[in-house]
Amino acid sequence: MPLADVFSLLVLGQGKSGLDVARWALAHPERVSATTVYGGGTSEPNDATRALEAQGASFVYGTEQVEGAYDVCVTCPGISEFSAFFKAGREHAAQIMGEPEFAYRLSPQNWIAITGTNGKTTTTSLTDYLLKAAGEASVAVGNIGEPPVNEVDGRAHNEWFVAELSSYQIATTAELHPRVAVLLNITPDHLGWHKSHKNYALAKIKLFENMVDDDLVVIDVEDAGIREFDEYIYTPSRRICKVAFDEPEGADAAFVRDGKMVVRLKGVETQLVATSELKISGHHNVINALCAATAALAVGADPEGICRGLASFQPLEHRVEPCGEIDGVRYFNDSKATNTDAVEKALTAFPDDDVILLLGGHDKGTPLADFARVVMDNVRSVVCFGDARERFTAAMDEADVDGDVDIAQADDLRDAVDVARSLSSRGDVILLSPACSSFDEFSGYEERGRVFKDYVAQLAAAAKSQTE
Repeated sequence: MPLADVFSLLVLGQGKSGLDVARWALAHPERVSATTVYGGGTSEPNDATRALEAQGASFVYGTEQVEGAYDVCVTCPGISEFSAFFKAGREHAAQIMGEPEFAYRLSPQNWIAITGTNGKTTTTSLTDYLLKAAGEASVAVGNIGEPPVNEVDGRAHNEWFVAELSSYQIATTAELHPRVAVLLNITPDHLGWHKSHKNYALAKIKLFENMVDDDLVVIDVEDAGIREFDEYIYTPSRRICKVAFDEPEGADAAFVRDGKMVVRLKGVETQLVATSELKISGHHNVINALCAATAALAVGADPEGICRGLASFQPLEHRVEPCGEIDGVRYFNDSKATNTDAVEKALTAFPDDDVILLLGGHDKGTPLADFARVVMDNVRSVVCFGDARERFTAAMDEADVDGDVDIAQADDLRDAVDVARSLSSRGDVILLSPACSSFDEFSGYEERGRVFKDYVAQLAAAAKSQTE
């Protein structure tokens, strides 16, 4: 159902995306007859909401009991579709949706959508980068960059929206129709919001719901979590490009042959750069690069430009990011790895190195037995720190059946770096890839990663001064 020429708007939640929707509405009085924001049960006025009230929006604070009738309800992603607040919005509005769906209804042409438990930001950034390198108009939106509603009004002709979308955002879509959709992986996450792993997985897969004919679904067929839901993915009318390191069968596939990346679309192969030319490391990043290149080729981007982009794209901050070398030991910041699957992928970036892994932070309660065995097979030492250190240490001890991995503890992140340095030798890698959120010590993974990098820089400067 398209948005009416004129409609009344209800916004649930006063997070960034909700307030951005309200700002768009206030800037378009010819479309939106009235804008009402329910902030939620613990909401209070702040400078941003007061500014919007001054411009004509109505705010209701401190309650989830919605009153009135509205044409459209847009809900913030933190509000679960199973919550009483969401239910109240649905009961008082003719339509309910998230911000990406709202933006799509306003500007539906030329969308590429990317989702997965891990790797979304790298793949979204790289897809946008490849399109621009090939001379295409493109902007990265969603969980990366600006919410798409903020880019709608200034959108260039034929510009691509490359949207990083979470399961929360996809769950509240109905008409979103990307021309290319990428599913990178599915591992258990956000179960509090979705209530079950199946609900979470099906929310991801819902991204494909409206895709038809010549649209292209891109999936990593190596991922066991995706394969678990094959019956929901492979439908007769759905065109699927299978991505794997080893060549999959089919007219649409992306893979590595003789060290070079290859994308095959409708049986026609395009040879791209060698994997050795990529500046992003690890098996998972080869898959991410194949997915991004496939998306760009599928929408008509020039292969030569794509090759230039693949060879020049730099690692993103907090994602296996090189951040210095001290006494022959290299340091990498992978603070974005807030779950075990992300850590396992990060370790593939160092197949020939002795790795000292920093694990810890705020414990999510994730099962650790299988993860600990993977860690023990791929590192020389582990330093467990923060609130999670005792449980992680116990899991590592139990998995270290041969007793050949050093397992140590530290109070906090800086202490963990100091302990790791004491265990290191020239040629080693010290990798912060914590498998936990950061809220025991930091405001988020970004602050954690920057503190790590700053401390490494301080230590490097001190080491240098001692040799001068």
